[in-house]
Amino acid sequence: MAKCQFTGKGTTFGHNVSHSKRRTNRKWKANIQKLTLVGPDGKRQKVKIATSYLRTLFKMR
Repeated sequence: MAKCQFTGKGTTFGHNVSHSKRRTNRKWKANIQKLTLVGPDGKRQKVKIATSYLRTLFKMR
């Protein structure tokens, strides 16, 4: 299952609710991307990261 290595964000579950209030199961998948990051020691590391956290990561730089 796709899960962000930094935030732990993954698939969440809930219901579709129709106009007549009938509930059916559904899931929301986090937007997980594979990315290569360079650490402070110069080593490259492949990570799976949520795009919402990716924006935050680049704002901190």
